[in-house]
Amino acid sequence: MKYETIEQLRDTDFKRLTGVQRETFEEMLKVVEKGLRDFGRPPKLSRADQLLMTLMYWREYRTEFHIAQSYGVSEATVCRTIRKIEDALVRSKKFRLPGKKALQPSDTIFEVILVDVSEQPVERPKKARNSTTAAKRSAIPKKRS
Repeated sequence: MKYETIEQLRDTDFKRLTGVQRETFEEMLKVVEKGLRDFGRPPKLSRADQLLMTLMYWREYRTEFHIAQSYGVSEATVCRTIRKIEDALVRSKKFRLPGKKALQPSDTIFEVILVDVSEQPVERPKKARNSTTAAKRSAIPKKRS
């Protein structure tokens, strides 16, 4: 999915699709355009498409193979692009995720319950060959001649 196709979406639909507000996307795009250098062969995807690809990877948990098929590029290109976009966003220090400690406050109380599910031997009567055959014989009525 290219950026040109979602550019006309309403703001609510844009957020539903990308996971970020349109203004946030535009800020991210400015950071990415400023943070990444242009040299060598021009990329097949625009910076907006590269950012959209990264957001798709984060939001939908799609594999790089599936994203590569959607955009018509190789899997290695998707991996390299996602890493470059992530690095540019992190270097800007405008966009970051809270650390583990921020997500889990220290006053959280954990309750741990352990369940023993180990196997225990079950006592069963031993099968004696003679007793089963004798039981079968006694069950069969004898013929009287």
